[in-house]
Formats: sequence, C-alpha cells, structure tokens
Amino acid sequence: MGIRTVGIIGAGTMGNGIAQACAVAGLDVIMVDIGDAAVQKGIGTVAASLDRLIKKGEITELRKAAALGRIKGSTAYEDLKSAQIVIEAATENFDLKVKILKQIDSLVGDDVIVASNTSSISITKLAAVVNRSERFIGMHFFNPVPMMALVEIIRGLQTSDAAHGLVEELARQLGKFPITVKNSPGFVVNRILCPMINEAFCVLGEGLATAEEIDEGMKLGCNHPIGPLALADMVGLDTMLAVMDVLFTEFADPKYRPAMLLREMVAAGHLGRKSGRGVYVYSR
Repeated sequence: MGIRTVGIIGAGTMGNGIAQACAVAGLDVIMVDIGDAAVQKGIGTVAASLDRLIKKGEITELRKAAALGRIKGSTAYEDLKSAQIVIEAATENFDLKVKILKQIDSLVGDDVIVASNTSSISITKLAAVVNRSERFIGMHFFNPVPMMALVEIIRGLQTSDAAHGLVEELARQLGKFPITVKNSPGFVVNRILCPMINEAFCVLGEGLATAEEIDEGMKLGCNHPIGPLALADMVGLDTMLAVMDVLFTEFADPKYRPAMLLREMVAAGHLGRKSGRGVYVYSR
C-alpha cells in the first residue's frame, strides 16, 4: 500500500515547499510547527506559490483550492498519527533534530517511515536515536522544492530495503527524480556544491572581484543558471555555514574550512533572502 498521508515537521522554506509538492500530487499533508503564526505563514507561502503557478498557466484556481484543502496546519505532534511517513524539515541543527525525532518516535506506529530532510547530517547517527532505526532514512529535497526535480535518498547503515523502496516510490509520485546515495557528510550534491560556494566567499573576502562580478563570471564562464553568492542567499547563509561545519568536522580536512566572511555574515544576522540581507540586499 502506497503513501497517502505525509506528516511534515517544520512550516519554513523547506517544510512548506515539501507540503506544496505533496498536496499538488494529491497527497494529504499534516504540517506541524511550534506556533500557529509559523503554521499560517507556511500555508500562506504555499498559497502565494500556487498563485504564481496560476499566472504562468501551469495550474488552475480549482487545482490550487484542492491542494490547499489537502494541507492541514497544526501545532500538535499528535496529529501526525495518521501519516504513513513523517518528514523532519527543521533547521540544520543536530540537537534540535534529535529532540524532534524522539518526539515523533514516541507517537507514530512501528510501520511509519521517519525521514529527515537534512542536507548534511549523518543519517546513520540520526537513525540511532529512534526505536526502529531500519525505518529511518534521509529524504533531501532542494530549494525551491516545487521547482527542483532532484531528491537525494540517503540510506543509513540501518535503513531497510522496504523503507528505501517506499521513499523512492514517494519521490516519483511527487514528480521528482530520486538518486540513492550512501551516508556520508554532505552526501553527493552538497559535498560538491557547498565547497564551491564557500570558495566564492573566500574570493569575495579577498577582494578579488565584486559579488556581482563573481556571480556573472560563474554564470557566463561556467554556464551556471545562478551565481554561487546569489545561490547562497537563496539557500540561507546559516544553512551554508552549517553544512561546511559538518564537512570540516567530519572529514577533518582543511579544504572544508568555512570562509571567514561567511562566518562573519552569519554572526551579523545577514542570512540571505529570508532575513532581507545576505551578500545582496532584498526587499521584504
């Protein structure tokens, strides 16, 4: 029996994006966050995103209404009991994820798959905190979720073939292209991408070129659709730093040392689009 109801922990950028993808694909969604304001903001973001798709002629008003009707916002973890899979999409912080996973584990049945949308933290390590680690898996979506086709499915040492098969089927049901990767710091995409973005911050910090010139150089010289610094602003500089810290700590290799400018900007609260200012300034 396939997955019909998806629980999502976190109504932020990734959580509401995953909720939208699931709802548009015809799945029921329970999106949980710590406060009603966060939940309503997440649902509002989904509605605005669907409105943009209507303007592009990709969906109808009727389909928007149907998708929003499938998303139930909640502040109660107990509402997750009806889900066949629960996806944790909280901030990239190990201790916070462990706290959330233990709460999920105490509520859902033994046959419910628990997944993390982590972009770099060890799936094997996270799986060790739940009672049935064989049902735990990584399901790494990319931002913006409704637009990005890729999902990294990360198998921990304990992940069962059954859990992997169901999650792979779910990814395809959402219209995504899944790739299966072994558990390793940063997995595949971020292992390659984040050091490249980090080097762009090193170049910017050394004053070799302006931010605009660095981004245009990579767009025109490497045919990238977006420059690395603009991409960092989209992802979130705090998330970028968290991934680099994981790579640096886990591999103990200086080539993964986070750029000082990146650390400084995060310390200043310049986190990118979500804070209104990162490498570039945005209207909020």
